[in-house]
Amino acid sequence: MKQPKLVRDFIPQIIQEDPERTCDYYIADTEEYRQRLFDKMREELDEFIEEPSYEEAADMYEVFRAICLEFALSIDSVHNVAAEKRAQRGAFFDKIVLERVD
Repeated sequence: MKQPKLVRDFIPQIIQEDPERTCDYYIADTEEYRQRLFDKMREELDEFIEEPSYEEAADMYEVFRAICLEFALSIDSVHNVAAEKRAQRGAFFDKIVLERVD
């Protein structure tokens, strides 16, 4: 691994269970953790763009859940606000690209 990166909670344990592998890790402080969550979301989005799949979508979802938790945002509330906005302004299903507003 080139540089430290945020990993799922059980990864150090999984690595250490392999007798041929070891790892070093630390617990990030709040500021670093938040930045690494944003970096992780970008990483997962890039992977999804390269290969759209349930696995990559699930990775983005898990990072999104962690971001919401970190900023004390309830997933249920996010879902409700999204539904309200969808009802009032629509979603992104119709593929509309706005070119100009006069």
